[in-house]
Amino acid sequence: MNKLVIAAAILVAGASGAFAGVIESACLHTDRKAVSRQLCGCIQEAADLTLDRSDQKIAASFFKDPHKAQETRQSNRRSDEAFWQRYQQFGSTAEAFCKL
Repeated sequence: MNKLVIAAAILVAGASGAFAGVIESACLHTDRKAVSRQLCGCIQEAADLTLDRSDQKIAASFFKDPHKAQETRQSNRRSDEAFWQRYQQFGSTAEAFCKL
């Protein structure tokens, strides 16, 4: 049931947004073989459900600098720890709905 609610929210979010978000833009500008507008759009929709704009900017920076993600994950700052928990939820959501 929870997956159905999230799937419906993804469809609504996708229908309302005609412009690429920061996550989708960062995804599209990577050199990975599996990159596609469809996949990056789905990842953006998962981000819209789980991360606020500020968190999305931080997460988007990981596409250019993966080491920054490692630094954030290992940080002792409470704000980084809280962000990392939200980021993990984003990753789980994206994986479940985008079939990563």
